[in-house]
Amino acid sequence: MFWKPLTPKPLTGVTIALTLLLAACGADGLPPTGALTADGSAAGSAYPSISADTKEEMPSPFGDPHAKPVGGREVIEKPTLADVFAPGPMPEMSWGRSDAPVTIVQYASLTCRHCQNFHAKTFPELKRTYIDTGKVRYVLREFPIGRQSGMATVALRCARPEKYLELYGKFMEQQNNWVSQEVRLDPIFAVAQQVGMTRPEFDACRENQGMIENLKWVKDRGRKLGIVGTPNYFVNDQLIKKELTMADIRELVEPRIGSVAPTAASTPR
Repeated sequence: MFWKPLTPKPLTGVTIALTLLLAACGADGLPPTGALTADGSAAGSAYPSISADTKEEMPSPFGDPHAKPVGGREVIEKPTLADVFAPGPMPEMSWGRSDAPVTIVQYASLTCRHCQNFHAKTFPELKRTYIDTGKVRYVLREFPIGRQSGMATVALRCARPEKYLELYGKFMEQQNNWVSQEVRLDPIFAVAQQVGMTRPEFDACRENQGMIENLKWVKDRGRKLGIVGTPNYFVNDQLIKKELTMADIRELVEPRIGSVAPTAASTPR
């Protein structure tokens, strides 16, 4: 497990305001699924770049919501494989062979309906065709957008590792039941308890400041790598700023597989 149960604490203002840093979200309509441009974005993409002047709400404990980093936010122009896969303070949530020829990293927000659409319509085939056959390692990284997403993300990381993907799917499938403008703990817990999480565990988790800071690091690293919304992906070191379809995935994966054809079954790592 990623956390050690703590004595539950009373609901506090910090808890109510708890979230991870916010970023621009995709448009309300589903993203385009046309051809990719050279930089991995789509013509008319639903995920435009964020200007340096974009204001972001950043409640306590993350400091001034409108403060800008000294010298501006650092963004790596062309991330290398070493940049994309630099180790962080939290274990990567990944499935598939660790030595697969292709790694797909998805940045996702639990409130993002584009991510919901991908998880429902594309991920099952991606898993059958490429992850379970050992050709792709799939990594899911948290990029919460909004207060409710931030709180749900903390709960997601508190799930047992073997239940992480199941809980992620339940948050996606049940978005209409728990997503709201204000932070509401009970609907989030109602989803988390479906994978065996108790209320004391949930309450202890949301007070785990170390985990919150680590999740903040994950999101900050994403921004540094050029992530501007969700879903954004890396296919090895290529950044894609649109919702991928299976046609896109085949186009991106097949040339990278080459003559390598591992066959081991997918295992969570």
